[in-house]
Amino acid sequence: MKKNLGAQLALYPTPLTVIGAMNGEKPTWTLVAHVGIIGHDRLLVSLSSAHFINGVIKKTNRLSINMVSEAILPQADYVGSVSGNQIDKSDVFDYETGERGTPMIKDSPLSIECEVEDIYKTEGFESFIVKFSGTYVDENDITDEGKINYRTMKPVLFEFPTYEYLRTGDVIGKCLSLKKGK
Repeated sequence: MKKNLGAQLALYPTPLTVIGAMNGEKPTWTLVAHVGIIGHDRLLVSLSSAHFINGVIKKTNRLSINMVSEAILPQADYVGSVSGNQIDKSDVFDYETGERGTPMIKDSPLSIECEVEDIYKTEGFESFIVKFSGTYVDENDITDEGKINYRTMKPVLFEFPTYEYLRTGDVIGKCLSLKKGK
């Protein structure tokens, strides 16, 4: 028998990502787990309206979505625990730019270069509807058939109510508690 817990945000776990955008000549980064597919050619990235990176994205109309692996989890956790309004996060990750100038984390197993198509606002949030223009995948995570191999990629998942990072169901850390590392 199921028990009704009321109206709760319970669609978890979700992939853990780092969103990147160019702030002038430097990248800025933030940790995001509220990402989703809204069609075969569009994604949604939902950010609290207070995030510094939102203004940067609105200026450039571009962002990258970088899948988090365990190897970059400490840095990803760090960029989610400090504000770009107070801390320059440009040197946290080694990065390269995509064909459209969007910063992408070199050590992320998968990076998606995106262009903003629309912004959907709800109370306290801005959800960026983006069209992807390039998907960059580590060659070790591509099958012989040219498909992305998530078994070898092993993306980190995030579970909201407990703020835990998951690996195929195992907890690998508490959100916003890992130290900055490189």
